[in-house]
Amino acid sequence: MQNLTRAHDELFRRHPDERFASLSDLWDHCQRMKQWSSVNWVSPGEFAVEPSQSSLCLNLQGASMSMTDWSFSQLCSLAQVSKDTVNRLSPETATSVFVETWPRGSKPFQVLSVENMVQSVHRASYTRLYNADLLAIVKEFAVGFQPPQQACPDIVDGDTRPATGLYCGEQDMFCFLIDPTGWVEIEGEAFAPGFMAWNSEVGRRTVGIQTFWFEAVCANHIVWDAVDVREFTRKHTTNVHEALNQIRDMILRLVELRDQRRDSFAKVIRNAMTTTLGEDAEQVMQVLRNHGIQKAVADQALKIAQRQGKFTIFSVVDALTRLAGQQANAGDRTEADARGSSLLALAA
Repeated sequence: MQNLTRAHDELFRRHPDERFASLSDLWDHCQRMKQWSSVNWVSPGEFAVEPSQSSLCLNLQGASMSMTDWSFSQLCSLAQVSKDTVNRLSPETATSVFVETWPRGSKPFQVLSVENMVQSVHRASYTRLYNADLLAIVKEFAVGFQPPQQACPDIVDGDTRPATGLYCGEQDMFCFLIDPTGWVEIEGEAFAPGFMAWNSEVGRRTVGIQTFWFEAVCANHIVWDAVDVREFTRKHTTNVHEALNQIRDMILRLVELRDQRRDSFAKVIRNAMTTTLGEDAEQVMQVLRNHGIQKAVADQALKIAQRQGKFTIFSVVDALTRLAGQQANAGDRTEADARGSSLLALAA
């Protein structure tokens, strides 16, 4: 079993304005950003870095535009100059640096912008996958999944927006969902399904998904004791949109396993409600004793179960569970629950 910390790391690096309360809110935001964004192909000769007050701006095909920190980093990378060095220069001197170092040639760059802000600058080999397209797959196929419990919000500039595991900023998007009602038994222990999906429209990170079954998620969004952990990632190259098919299939596999295991458990419960442990109290007592249940506890359980008319497996397990809840010691309760639940195997 593994402890997964990816969602925990995201929690503590996100600003309040990057947090979203629900999957619908996150999808609405990403859909608006997709609608407001535009991609232009700009030749190297149509780029011009210009001073703007105390910083720099881009003149693209005659239009003056601001830059995000990420797009400015990309600009420096394309010009092969140090971002730290440029930040130490005056706007006028920095402009001269870009005039001298900007690549020549005819191959255009693709520029992603939202209104008057440049979000990213890429070479032609980059293929964009919009966050909204990934979340559309999640919304359609991750039926029954929802964010985990809210983490304690950081107070940043008076903003106490809750952290739910759903984030989107200028550089990337992250989505953490679980099915809190999907608990099933795997090798004698209870697990629920969950997954994390991520993407970047500006080339900050790959597109990917990680699916798993977990025993617990703490308030800091650490996933404890995860099993069947599967991960898929893809870079934003020519066939990146094919990643959506793989992500859809991984979510469907998780849903199908959840439903199969849930149906299997439901079948056991149905059988337990109709299968008797014996014709009379004496026969049932012998079965309970064979499963390590003390005589005094078995006597009490039989009296409770008898009120339901028959000594079915379900009625006896239910009686034992109630009695276990009366134990003062947590260890004793756990042991009593385990012995009572072992009777369900007789209904499998």
